[in-house]
This record gives sequence, C-alpha cells and structure tokens, in this order.
Amino acid sequence: MANVRSNISFGLVNIPVLLQPVVKNNDVSFHQLHKKCLNRIRYVKYCPHCKVNVKEADLLKGYQYEKEEYLEFTKKELQDLKPENEGEIEIVSFVPLKEIEPSYFEKNYLLKTEKKSKAYHLFCEALKKSNLVGLCKTVLHNKFFYGILRYFEGSILFTTLYFEEEMNLGEKNNTVKVNTKELSLACQLIESLKGHFEPEKYHDEYQEKIEQAITDKLHGRKVKKAKKTPRKEVTDLMKALEKSLKK
Repeated sequence: MANVRSNISFGLVNIPVLLQPVVKNNDVSFHQLHKKCLNRIRYVKYCPHCKVNVKEADLLKGYQYEKEEYLEFTKKELQDLKPENEGEIEIVSFVPLKEIEPSYFEKNYLLKTEKKSKAYHLFCEALKKSNLVGLCKTVLHNKFFYGILRYFEGSILFTTLYFEEEMNLGEKNNTVKVNTKELSLACQLIESLKGHFEPEKYHDEYQEKIEQAITDKLHGRKVKKAKKTPRKEVTDLMKALEKSLKK
C-alpha cells in the first residue's frame, strides 16, 4: 500500500504527516494457471443478462434489499456521504492505553513528518510525557475508522481500531473448575517456558519452505515433504502436564 498524506488535528493545531504502513506482505504470491496449457487465468466482469463483458465505466454499486432487487448508488452519491474530516486525523480524546483491549487493534501506521516539524515533535514528546494515547477518527481508503495515536521510539504510531459491533469475543466462560495441583503444574510449565519477546528470532517457517521449494523446482530438484509430528489427544491432563515439565 502506498503512503498516504494526512494531518493530525490537535485543538487548533494541524500537523501534516505521512502514513507509512508498519507491516509489509512478504508472502510468496501465486497465479492461477490453466492446467491444460499453463497460461494464466484472467478475470472478467461479465453480465449474464446482457451476455457481455462489462467495462469499469459501466458499473454501479448496488445494495441488495430483497432477492434480485437492488438500490443503485453512483460513485458520486457514495463520495458525497463521506465524513467531512476525510484526509484528517481528528483527535477526540486522550485515554490510558491500558483501557483499550488489544484485540481491538487492527492495523498500524507510522506517522512521519516530511520536514523538521516543531509541532510534530512537540506533540510526540507530549504523548510520551502524558502516558496517554490520542483517541482519534479519520477516513482511510474510503473507510471510516477510530484509532489511537501513541508515542513509539521518537515517532507517532497510528493504530486503527475495530468497532464494538465487529468484535466477536463471545461471553465470559468461568464455569470450568480446576483443582489446585493441576493449576500448580500448569503455572510451573508456563514458568519453565518463560522468556523475552525477540521478534528478530521469529521467522515465517511456512514461507521459507515455499521459497525453498521454488528454488528446488527451478534447479530440477524434488520438493521435500515437510515432516509432521503426530499429536496425541490429551486424555489425562495431569499426566500430560507432568510429561511436559519433564521435557
């Protein structure tokens, strides 16, 4: 995704920023091929009623309110419905980060300043000192978002949030009781696996295997099958915990 220009609206202050995606997609991409001739499959927009391929200029958006019944919307009508703060990150409040359940976090963007901006760095340091995050709203890629602005290593990190109605966390389940010994063993197992988060150590093992398979195929070598260890179903929780600790 390309960088997006925006600005932070903070009281009467406007701070121009550039939204830079934090995550990049490193997955190996594949195309669909016709098995018979190995040519790449192309997708066309086809109208079965008129029996013709349809051009982009001849398309409308349609909301289906009954079977085969649609309300038509033009691009202009949808454009006119966009919030007035499009292209602006408007801060509505400042809240403690610990009040926001992490499962509400969606995507992260690093907010950069194209030139030395005193307002940007002042706001950045104010966020750091306050130990609060800025709750904000904006329109990004034709979609309305609430999000948070937080201090991150001398810069500002913008995280979009899911809405309450998008979440499916289910009901709290506290009906299962565990005995003291089982809980003690489980805590010992957790303690034995205690460590530190070191992201540089973690690699996408599946993607690495795909890349190796591509290399093998290019050089005429047979693709090696990944080894899989069969997992046994746990029937005795105590024994499973005790064996895990011994390992």
